[in-house]
Amino acid sequence: MISRDLALQLRDAGLVWHPLSGDRFQLDLPSNVEAEAEADTFTVSEMTIETHRHETGTILGFNGTTEWALDSVAIGDAIWLPREDQLRELLRATFRGLRRLPDAFEVEIEVGGEALAFEHPEAAEAYGLALLALIERTR
Repeated sequence: MISRDLALQLRDAGLVWHPLSGDRFQLDLPSNVEAEAEADTFTVSEMTIETHRHETGTILGFNGTTEWALDSVAIGDAIWLPREDQLRELLRATFRGLRRLPDAFEVEIEVGGEALAFEHPEAAEAYGLALLALIERTR
């Protein structure tokens, strides 16, 4: 799972989330809501947090399992925290490889014939950085 900061950068760059069971997310709530709620990580699940798609947008419905009162939240108020496998899948055909370095992981992608490498101590973060660069280059 990637950091909240990188997840926000990906969302702001235009990464669109279509929630599926097993996806993890945090809340991005207005400043008048308790800050503790933003730090919690939730998982989409048919039993506890369901995705409800409406013509007006997608809502994440909480089925009474949280410690604080929350019935539902708009998808725009959620920050998707993609897993390593999801990030690799989003890189699609640009992905060239993942290498273990002495102190980090290196993800290599190819964009327009140019090889780009991204290093981070966490593999998921390296994948996220590569995806962010890909999104920014293809906008």
